Amino acid sequence: MRWVWLVAMGAFICGTAAAGEADVVEARAVRTGSGTYSFDVTVRHGDTGWDHYADRWDVVAPDGRVLGSRVLLHPHENEQPFTRSLSGIAIPEGVDRVTLRAHDSVHGFGGAELTIVLGR
Repeated sequence: MRWVWLVAMGAFICGTAAAGEADVVEARAVRTGSGTYSFDVTVRHGDTGWDHYADRWDVVAPDGRVLGSRVLLHPHENEQPFTRSLSGIAIPEGVDRVTLRAHDSVHGFGGAELTIVLGR
């Protein structure tokens, strides 16, 4: 019985690890007003269902402040990579670049990030 449990746990761990971390693979920022931007961010992650999926992405200032987050409400097993938008993000004066990072429900942050320069 113990051997079966170990095999089952090994399969679970391998399946969970196979999905890896969520990566930002492309991003675009468009100025929409005085100091506000809209972001289109493309994320790649091996979503395996509700137990392991990319669950958000953030717009982060150079000093580490999170300026905005797009919460992803469901797995995207059959849509990889996928792009989602977020608008109305206020960018503080003097910030000329932001980093986009993705988060998944198992690993948190840690995948590929993308830094983009903002047009003024």
